[in-house]
This record gives sequence, structure tokens and C-alpha cells, in this order.
Amino acid sequence: MRQVGATTRPRLRAPAIAGTLMVAPAALWLLAFSILPIVLMLVMSFWRSTIFSTEPDWNLDNYLAVIADPTYAYTMLRTVRIAAITTLLSLVLSYPVAWTMARATGRAKSLLTLAVFLPFWTSYVIRTFVWVPMLGRNGLVSYGLQSIGLADISVDGLLYNEGAVYVGLIYVYALFMILPIYISLSKLDPAILEASADLGAGPVKTFIRVVLPLSMTGVLSGCTMVFLLSCGAYVTPQLLGGTSGQMFGNVIASQFLGANNWALGSALSVALISVVMTVLLFSGRKVGLRQLLSGGEA
Repeated sequence: MRQVGATTRPRLRAPAIAGTLMVAPAALWLLAFSILPIVLMLVMSFWRSTIFSTEPDWNLDNYLAVIADPTYAYTMLRTVRIAAITTLLSLVLSYPVAWTMARATGRAKSLLTLAVFLPFWTSYVIRTFVWVPMLGRNGLVSYGLQSIGLADISVDGLLYNEGAVYVGLIYVYALFMILPIYISLSKLDPAILEASADLGAGPVKTFIRVVLPLSMTGVLSGCTMVFLLSCGAYVTPQLLGGTSGQMFGNVIASQFLGANNWALGSALSVALISVVMTVLLFSGRKVGLRQLLSGGEA
């Protein structure tokens, strides 16, 4: 019996060792580039920054400054509001696209998928910056409004405001809303829709009572992803928002790049992460974190 046990244990350990070795590179990558930077930022938020350096002087002054200055609270609320409106508008615009993709077949489905993914083959910065000449005073949108008689002169006010930020955020994050909803809708059995029609339900009632509930996991997943990404947006409000469209990410960047106050910037980052994690945990309780991040695929 001892000999059998002695020869069996190494065989049982072999799959565990192999599995550990396979996971190790990803775990090390996650530790080095995700966990450690957040830990360092959390530690630095309790330090003190001067014009010349950041020193490990442990205190709560940075968090007290965040609480005492109403500008930070106002900017945080504006960021959450912009992210929430962006999420809602993205849902309204993305759901029909996801539904069309899920119901299409053959070449039409391939073309729709290509059309959705094609803009995302370009840099995020380029996709955002392209809206500057389009929304500008003599841009494409202004020219289009003049062509159809809705404006007699070049239109001002389309750029460098909160509305331009919505346009940019919806454009760059639409894919994160479309894909989870598409995954949920693609698993929908057409027989269920036929049964609903046979029972006398019209298209609107079928959508409200059948389609929407069955795709709710994808909807919540897409809404969560777009909301989280919008909360941390920096490039889009920086290029399109002007002074009235600045978000919390721009405030954080100004502390690191302009004021050289890394300690306060870290405290502001921790505050933003806390808000984002609260939303993520709340959504995860409703659906399940694993399903939430996989669009219901898990």
C-alpha cells in the first residue's frame, strides 16, 4: 500500500504543477501591471508631495483636501452624470444594432459584424480626434445642417461642450454595449418568439415581456462596462469637452502632469476607483460578477 501511495502522489501532483505553470505568466502579468500599481497608488495617497518630490510622510491631508474642496465633489457628480447619460444613450442606440446582428444570417451578418468592429481597428485617440473637424464651426455636421436648410450660417456650439463629450464617448464605447447584448440575443430561441406571437402578443409586447427580460444579462453587462469606462475617460473630454465638459479623469491628470502633486492625484484616483467599484459590486450582486463581465456567456 505504501508503494502504491508513493507512486500515486507524484502523478496527482503533476497536473496541479502543470496548471500552476500555465497560470503563472498571466498571474505575474496581472500582479505587475494591475495590482501593484493600484497598491502603490493607494500607499502614495497617504504621502506628501512638494514641487520637487513626493515623500513618504504618512497623513490624511490629501483625503481631507478632497473632502473639503467642493470642486472635486462637483466634478465627481458631473462625471457620474455624464457616464450615466452616456450609458443610457448607448443602450438606446446599441440595442437595435445588436438585435439586427443577432437576427441576420449569412453575408449580411458578416458585413454587420465587420461594420461594427471596423472603427475599433483604429487608435482610440484618432477615433476621438476625428470628431473635432466634424463638429467644428465649418465642419461636416455644420455643412450638413446648412445643406438641408436647418442653419443659414456656420453652426457654433457643437464642439467643446458636454454634448460633444456624449458624442465622443458613445462612439468610442458603443462596441462594449453592442457585444454583450448581441451575445444574449444570439442565444434567444426563435421558437419563443413564435410562441409569443401564437399567444396573441404583438411585437411591442413580445419585446417587453419576452425579449428584453431574456437579454437583461447582456444589457446589464454592457451598461456596466460603458459606465465604468466612461467614468475613467480622459482623452475624449480633453479633446472634445473644453472647460464645460471636463471629467474627473482630467482633474486627476492635472494633478500628476500640471501641479506635480502625485499624492493628491493618487487620493483622487482612489476616490474614483471607490465609486467605480461600488457600481461594479452593486451590479455584480444583481447578476453575478462573472456573468456581468462576460455578457451572460459564463
